[in-house]
Amino acid sequence: MLINSNYIRMKEQFPATGKPGLHPRNPHRFRYDFKQLIGVCPELAPFVILNKYNTESVDFANAEAVKTLNKAILKLHYNLDYWDIPANYLCPPIPGRADYILHVADLLASGNKGIIPAGKSVSVLDIGVGANCIYPIIGNQTFGWHFVGSDIDPVAIRVAQKIIDSNISLKGKIELRLQTKASNIFSNILKPGEHFDLSVCNPPFHTSQEMASEGTIRKNRNLKMKVEKIPALNFGGQSNELWCDGGEAEFLRRMVKQSSELPYCCKWFSSLVSKKSNLPGIFKALQKSGAKEVRVIKMGHGQKQSRIVCWTFLSDKQQTQPRK
Repeated sequence: MLINSNYIRMKEQFPATGKPGLHPRNPHRFRYDFKQLIGVCPELAPFVILNKYNTESVDFANAEAVKTLNKAILKLHYNLDYWDIPANYLCPPIPGRADYILHVADLLASGNKGIIPAGKSVSVLDIGVGANCIYPIIGNQTFGWHFVGSDIDPVAIRVAQKIIDSNISLKGKIELRLQTKASNIFSNILKPGEHFDLSVCNPPFHTSQEMASEGTIRKNRNLKMKVEKIPALNFGGQSNELWCDGGEAEFLRRMVKQSSELPYCCKWFSSLVSKKSNLPGIFKALQKSGAKEVRVIKMGHGQKQSRIVCWTFLSDKQQTQPRK
């Protein structure tokens, strides 16, 4: 197994401008243009404030403000007329999600003569698509990729489907599937003979609901809020979105094992890994699974550091061949 933790990414061909750590092609690496955002989404205006640096922002501890900001960003940058999620569902930070898509696009380019493959012939599986449907939206609207999104939550599937049906730009480009067995990741989702160029995943991070709540208190303190009781999560999130037995480490161990049982269903498997201390266990599982190559793509968003772990069971020659 080849582990390349210093994977040379296409970002090095571009000047490092804007917010440090974000991919150089990320359209959100500069300060938000609230004039433009309000222009396409007037309902954002009441949430815009001046922060301590006397620049325009929103209160990121206000769930409604964050959701409305997302609506405006998705309309301005991703051609969406409608996007909404129920209260207490995960409202993702779009810059970080866009970074994931841009980095794995570079990964696919590494097996395509340096050219990012685009269009509906590129098929991507999103494991845990969520009610927000954010990875398929960004991936499809940026590169034209076709997505299949899976989730164990029927409400999330229903809400995501409404987003797709309400935007003509998404119709026929994203397919959603309900995973009826929570312990399965790929089985029960893949159709016979189905193959993908890539899978993406943002796994549950915490090991319990209590730990998720404690994490929220820490976030609130960082936002200089007064904490008098356990609050709702800053960006929402249902139990399956935020925690599972064993947390991120156990979910990824299971994902690696199940990917080895269907090694040819994806050219590249990938997952976000928030906790650096989980990497040794993931590498051990990947070595045991027989992965041919593993790549670690480092990401940084402000003070937060994370990484994408990508693995394949295909040889270099097989990676360059069309899906069969």
